[in-house]
Amino acid sequence: METFVYSKEGCPYCVKAKDLLDFYGFPYTEMKLDVDFTREELFKKFPHAKTFPQIIFEGEYVGGYDQLAKKLG
Repeated sequence: METFVYSKEGCPYCVKAKDLLDFYGFPYTEMKLDVDFTREELFKKFPHAKTFPQIIFEGEYVGGYDQLAKKLG
């Protein structure tokens, strides 16, 4: 199952999420706002998203950095 981090430039929690995945050795694909997807596409995929990053961990939507940290902790 793949892991995706939907991120944007200048987002400290996006960096923290990627660092956490790197620390635990989980490979991921970073998807960047305005490069790989638009804001409209983000809200279609994650209608309740209010913050960045939005993370799909091993095929399962987990939410943002705090939810990822809780799942891996």
